[in-house]
Amino acid sequence: MMLSFYAASSEGSHILAVFAFPGKSHYGMHSALIKELIDRGHHVTMVAAFTLKHLNLGTNYTEILIEPVYDFWSDVKAYFKADTVFDLSTIGVLENHFMLELIGYTTTEHALKQPKVQELINNPNPVGQYDLLLCEQFYQEPFLALANIYKIPVVTSGTLGFENHMSQMMGLLSPWSYVPHGFTDYNDHMSFTERLLNTYYSLAEDLLREYHYFPQMDKMVQKYFGHLNVTIPTVSEMEKNISVMLLNSHTPLISARPLVPGIVFVGGMHIYPPKKLPKDIQGFMDDAENGVIFFSLGSNVLSKDMPDDKLHIFLNVFAAMKQRVIWKFENESIPNLPENILIKKWLPQSDILAHPHTKVFITHGGLFGTQEGVHHGVPMLGIPFYCDQQLNLRKSERNGYAITLDFLTITPQLLRDSLEKLIYDPKYRKNIQRYSNIFRDRPKGARETAAYWIEYVIRHRGATQLRSAGLDLKWYRFYLLDVIAFVVVIILFIILILFYGLKRLLCGVGKNKKIKVN
Repeated sequence: MMLSFYAASSEGSHILAVFAFPGKSHYGMHSALIKELIDRGHHVTMVAAFTLKHLNLGTNYTEILIEPVYDFWSDVKAYFKADTVFDLSTIGVLENHFMLELIGYTTTEHALKQPKVQELINNPNPVGQYDLLLCEQFYQEPFLALANIYKIPVVTSGTLGFENHMSQMMGLLSPWSYVPHGFTDYNDHMSFTERLLNTYYSLAEDLLREYHYFPQMDKMVQKYFGHLNVTIPTVSEMEKNISVMLLNSHTPLISARPLVPGIVFVGGMHIYPPKKLPKDIQGFMDDAENGVIFFSLGSNVLSKDMPDDKLHIFLNVFAAMKQRVIWKFENESIPNLPENILIKKWLPQSDILAHPHTKVFITHGGLFGTQEGVHHGVPMLGIPFYCDQQLNLRKSERNGYAITLDFLTITPQLLRDSLEKLIYDPKYRKNIQRYSNIFRDRPKGARETAAYWIEYVIRHRGATQLRSAGLDLKWYRFYLLDVIAFVVVIILFIILILFYGLKRLLCGVGKNKKIKVN
């Protein structure tokens, strides 16, 4: 009876979802989550950077579309003085942080200016209209203010997986000694130098967020919400009132680390059972006697922008191989294209990876593609460019099912040797099959898990029972700096007392010796 009551109490809930960041790849996770909620009978009003109308979600879905789509890559390329995204492969850890700050600020303000979003903000009777605010955990913090307007709890979903600052947001200190920063290529067994740098990067990010990023976002909150007769906390405080955070990762793609119950891994939510491929792709793959190499750099790194010298390296190596190649190439117009290569502007990536003839997946190491490669058991050749791609691919390489290459130093011989290793050395296929089995082995599916926790927060009107007391501590208490300072002072005091006592003792001995001599 208790279970049936709980189930009924969250049925047909009204959810306000805000996925305003215009990252096309992010919508693999967003669309899967929204569809799952609609299928379970909930009503969803979504502030969307891309339409979901092609999913035919029915009358329970209301869309507030942000138009036009904001071109954040123009901002990034101008900031780094880059011609294409390929030029970003050398930027450092903190430069990645500044890049995310930039795109977070510009895309959030673009969305907040929208007339229909303004209507949401200025709703004269907001209380009681929604049961939950569902936001993306990706540099869009001002939208958390909607929870204060509508008096509802918050669940966030993060497409990047785990970032170090997320643990502090949920009241947990992430040990920098073995939890690598998400933009490095370190593993969980770091050398002294790596631990030193990891501490520097992690601490620097925390300080930059607190004293550089948050003040900018607080100003934006005041600009768009400050006129309301509602108390809106600072961004830092609003983050600490998130009930549950759904993160796009799962064992074994993330190393073991301390967690609080409010951090839930739902990696692979976008992966569905394979569908039949388009006729031309299906025939091309079915007839590939020696297998297929699948090449896609995702939705942000466009193969059509690849420098000519690198483009010819890939074309010449592919032409000399026995395997067929399917390549996501955005303009479909490569002159003198070798017969064993099929290029398309868009490809059903997961369905291609599921085909038994797929031998290797050439990827930039984005989390969605990496998860699909592991799920379907396909060895990977990784070419990372920015953010978490280094970490994702280095971990894949250490697990024995991938080889990572630096885009700037790729040579024909290196590319061919790497592909042949992945195709002909059985250890790569054996290793990824093992990790595929681990990735798939979970008590509930990813979408079902995500929906459960959203409904859990709705049923209980929040999740203060999952909230860590660490969220109520000042930063110096959170890091135990006051305790460390106290211990240091006591030790220094004891050393001074001992020093003073020893000095008095030595002085006394000296005086006694002088008296005896006299």
